Amino acid sequence: MNAPVRIALADDQALVRAGLRALLGNLGIEVVVEADDGGTLLDALADTSVDVVLSDIRMPGIDGIEALRRLRERGDATPVLLLTTFDDSDLLLRATAAGAQGFLLKDAAPEDLGEVIRRVAAGETLLQPVSTDPVRARYRFHDEAAPTDTFNTREVAILRLLAGGYSNREIAKSLFLAEGTVKNYVSTILDKLGTRDRTRAVLKAITLRVI
Repeated sequence: MNAPVRIALADDQALVRAGLRALLGNLGIEVVVEADDGGTLLDALADTSVDVVLSDIRMPGIDGIEALRRLRERGDATPVLLLTTFDDSDLLLRATAAGAQGFLLKDAAPEDLGEVIRRVAAGETLLQPVSTDPVRARYRFHDEAAPTDTFNTREVAILRLLAGGYSNREIAKSLFLAEGTVKNYVSTILDKLGTRDRTRAVLKAITLRVI
């Protein structure tokens, strides 16, 4: 029999935590750490290892994305799945840039939540909303047509930096390239994705699991 997935759960609302704990328990997922803000979460994870961190994004003090950044800064690579009630593409980009493995809207079906936690625990990255049909409908601006060509390692690296909101100059400095070279890469990436807009290109790349 497989061992249950062990998670840390962070949400500033006690009732939400209680509901998620009960729901996840029924799905065979064990909540071993609970926190009501990012600071408490970080302190708890210093002493306790888990398979996945499930955290609300919007919390007082240290929010979910800032907690994720601090985890990564101290070398903790535990997969993080961020929860939100907000249908906001900017949060998706911020979550990606901070190093999240998953991004989930709170009105996801219970079976979706359990599946995503297990897949993230197994090493997958699921940076696209998994939710009910009405929420999926609000993401119709995503163009899911296949790219015209594959992406090489350098192009994927640049796409990840674009997801973090970096300018061509900042990308050039990070990757030790000329700014003009980065501009040419970005143009090629946009052409392959069939868009002229950097933000939409990133969202489409996430949707298609290019990054």
